[in-house]
Amino acid sequence: MRRRTFIKSLGLAGAWLGTPALAQGTDKPQDGATILKGKVHAGGTGIAGVAVTDGRTIAVTDRGGRYELAAHPDAEFVYISIPAGYAFPTEKGIARFYAPVAGKTGAVVNDFALEKLGVDDSKHQFVVWADTQMISKKDCEQLKAESVPDLKALVAGYGSSALFHGIGCGDLVWDKFDLFADYKEAIGMTGVPFFNVIGNHDMDISARGDDFSAATFKQQFGPTYYSFNRGAVHYVVLDDVFFIGTAKKYIGYITDTQLAWLEKDLALVKPGSTVVLSVHIPTNTGAARRTGKTDELGGSVSNRKQLYKLLAPFKTHIMSGHTHFNESWEEGNLMEHNHGTVCGAWWTGPICGDGTPGGYGVYEVDGSEIRWYYKSTGQPKEHQLRIYGRGASKEQPNEIVANVWNWDPAWKVEWWEDGQAKGAMQQRTGLDPWAVELYAGPQLPAKHKFVEPTIADHLFVATPAATAQRVTIKATDRFGNVFSQELALQAPGSGLQRTT
Repeated sequence: MRRRTFIKSLGLAGAWLGTPALAQGTDKPQDGATILKGKVHAGGTGIAGVAVTDGRTIAVTDRGGRYELAAHPDAEFVYISIPAGYAFPTEKGIARFYAPVAGKTGAVVNDFALEKLGVDDSKHQFVVWADTQMISKKDCEQLKAESVPDLKALVAGYGSSALFHGIGCGDLVWDKFDLFADYKEAIGMTGVPFFNVIGNHDMDISARGDDFSAATFKQQFGPTYYSFNRGAVHYVVLDDVFFIGTAKKYIGYITDTQLAWLEKDLALVKPGSTVVLSVHIPTNTGAARRTGKTDELGGSVSNRKQLYKLLAPFKTHIMSGHTHFNESWEEGNLMEHNHGTVCGAWWTGPICGDGTPGGYGVYEVDGSEIRWYYKSTGQPKEHQLRIYGRGASKEQPNEIVANVWNWDPAWKVEWWEDGQAKGAMQQRTGLDPWAVELYAGPQLPAKHKFVEPTIADHLFVATPAATAQRVTIKATDRFGNVFSQELALQAPGSGLQRTT
């Protein structure tokens, strides 16, 4: 099908023909329909080609920035896909790209005012905060006292003209909806505009079913699925937490309504473009392989192959959280980044169960290319590994262990013994020794006793000579950045020894 014909079939022809688009492809609205209309503009000047949606259908603005679409009966919002080249509208740091329309009838007019950026946005940065997950005011204060200043310092280091945005990757709170106010306050303090993803701990667990489980989240943050643009990158947020109507029970699943909307949304994106898609539950992980257990329905997205089909024409990075461990996997043009948490192990200690420090992902965009690293809260950006001396692993008391938490198969991890190169370290699946010390057993940690160490792929081991005095480990990421740490070895049996 020719592109113009396909666009017309989606009800998107108006932007090309110079008239407001009716998203359902009709010449005039049906009798009794609610009509959503208005203008997308900057300083009164209309902006053409902006996608506008009610979550079911999509229209694009005409040459004068006008849009018109017949609302679906279940429509709750009308919202735009913010175009490249414009600042993100925010309300106290939270992206505000939508207007409520539920219950309204007749002609409903909503204009969207944007501000043209004064700098080229082809270069920009974004951060992914996964699982801030506060359950108490004390957790909130820790977020504000530790994570907020860390992000502010990071942004300042890029210079005053740098363009940053954030993605709150779900579980913004831990079932305590009154703490959404604290989350918003923290975001406002960072100075970074944030787009937000719904997580399983952000749902109304007293709802009758999935259709009503996001009511509170929507009141606070707007739609649960949407898109926006910055530079050459198209960003998408989806809701992949499907509530099954029983308290705290859910599966990883993307509804057909969202997939149908996504198909229309991506029809406006040039094939080969870079797409960044954010969800809470990862679409896939290696957890089942590492543990030897069947993948749980709540641990990954059960209908992910249908999502991958829609993403196949694009170079896609998927951002996810939920697991409280750090892991990346790549296949073809698709790569998923499953992030360690801002909260560490639920605000009980400085590391996640897999040894990843509490922190967040940082992504640097240049055109269609993306580079990234993991930023540990309170540590310099170069902090990318931790070394354990002999005896840290009870199973192998003569080995040294390195945890390289943002490792993926494109990395290289090598070691030196007393200045002599020894080659690559051996990758191993296992438990981080510090996580074992902090969290293993029914009495640890005192705050949340359910926390346990998590099996990870990103551990590397080597056996130094009995007479070795010092080891050096260098980890080289896929971009050629080298991260190095040294450790003076103690005799076996001297207790847990690690770098900071």
